[in-house]
Amino acid sequence: MNHSLLHDFFRWETETPDNIFLRQPVDGQWRTWTFRQAGDEIRGMAAGLRGLALPPRSNIAILSKNCAHWIMADLAIFLSGHISVPLYANITAASIGQILEHSGTAAIFVGKLDDYTNQQHGIPPGVKKIIIDYYGLDGDLRVSDWIKLPPAATPDDWRADELMTIMYTSGTTGVPKGVMFNSTAFRFTADIIVDYLARVNPLPTHPTLFSYLPLCHIAERNLTEVLGCRMGATIAFVESLETFPRDLEAVQPHLFFGVPRIWARFQEKISEKLPPARLNLLLRIPVIRSVIKKSLAKKLGLSRALLKATAAAPIPKSLLEWFDGIGITVREIYGMTEQCALSHANQEEVRFGTVGKSLPHVETKFSADDEILTRHEALMMGYYREPEMTQQIFTADGFIRTGDCGKLDADGFLTITGRVKDIFKTDKGKYVSPSPIEMRLQKNPDIDQVCVVGMGIPQPIALVVLSGVAKAKSPEAIQQSLSATLAEVNQQAEDYEKLRKVVIMKTDWSIANGLMTPTLKVKRNEVEKIHLPHYPDWYRRETVVVWE
Repeated sequence: MNHSLLHDFFRWETETPDNIFLRQPVDGQWRTWTFRQAGDEIRGMAAGLRGLALPPRSNIAILSKNCAHWIMADLAIFLSGHISVPLYANITAASIGQILEHSGTAAIFVGKLDDYTNQQHGIPPGVKKIIIDYYGLDGDLRVSDWIKLPPAATPDDWRADELMTIMYTSGTTGVPKGVMFNSTAFRFTADIIVDYLARVNPLPTHPTLFSYLPLCHIAERNLTEVLGCRMGATIAFVESLETFPRDLEAVQPHLFFGVPRIWARFQEKISEKLPPARLNLLLRIPVIRSVIKKSLAKKLGLSRALLKATAAAPIPKSLLEWFDGIGITVREIYGMTEQCALSHANQEEVRFGTVGKSLPHVETKFSADDEILTRHEALMMGYYREPEMTQQIFTADGFIRTGDCGKLDADGFLTITGRVKDIFKTDKGKYVSPSPIEMRLQKNPDIDQVCVVGMGIPQPIALVVLSGVAKAKSPEAIQQSLSATLAEVNQQAEDYEKLRKVVIMKTDWSIANGLMTPTLKVKRNEVEKIHLPHYPDWYRRETVVVWE
């Protein structure tokens, strides 16, 4: 069987049937599935899908937060001979309808959700709804009934080049696109990840993994489902956003991947309990230093984490250095959905402020305007039903255009310098790349989110959302802090890049209000749509720090 996930899962089901495969907290209590138990349920779910008599290789969607039955549904889709289409659990009804219609989805697994009452209106009438009925939802087709069915037979072999899954991007720059992968891509990815871990810090046999970022995001899918099946791991889930700290501390996984905002939140929580001045004092005392570092790692849930990594968005170098100072080395890695998240990583040597060197078997080059181009065996097959967009993103010689600009240092470490499409022109006719400026601003722990803009005004300005630490300060203290940061950033900037104002937003940018993607990246276009008309007024204000 060529399908990597099924092949790997069945190996461990045979060799270690009584090992725990999945762990899920329910009301604070952990429910578990061994490889044997999960295999039985997967085969029952596959039998239920076979009973729908859908055409072979139909598209089957999954709409659910991360949970044990997300993984089992995905494997059951492959076992029944169909193609999986995972969706973000918090997208709107309109986005659900758009993706399901574009993909021609025949059926959808519906599971652990916060807003299904509204989301269900986006599911077209002809799409069969299969309810993962452990979360208060009801329907005619229920997983609890299917798992009792006689197991489905193994399907014919999947060809290595055959479409296996369609992963819709989170849409930072527009309409989500369906990224197509075959089994070769996931097999190649698993090989690269295992090799990377072996060189950086080998995980134990059958490691414990922790799944909390959306499984329909390529990095989370690679580092939990793909790696978990490959290594015969135990995959533990988070119960809710509120219980995340409790669950992570209880699990103490061997690998932890966090987007930059997660690491910033960790820093914020530590600073609330242990103010920076006191922490720095304790770290200077040799006898106490080791105890403090071990205590902080355990409290965060990272005492066993042999790899701590970050990706998906830029992270300030100062934040990485801060964590290194408390004994937590976070490796920045780089990739995009279309590359199956394989491109660059800080490997044996870590160099903060860079995304590391090319991973093995990844070819990298640059266009004339410094755009990063990559090529390897796990690149996407293309965008589903979008041949023109597919043609645009590939070069004639098969490299992916990443949309990111970058530069290599003398040792081959890559620094991301901005986005090709994020560059804007001020009224003075000067082009500004906002990403490097935003990174420098985010050294200030009072800033949680930032978006540097400048269309229609002579000089750029920074729109910022305050951090939890800053919100506890007086307006005067915040103004002093941000003014000092603005002056510092401007010292390093060209004249046309110098920021004129910092504008403090009334409302946080979030997934709920449509200003962040499900992977916690700011939707620059959406922020600009709302605030662009106000730029001239803010620009004319007398104070450097402006409150919206």
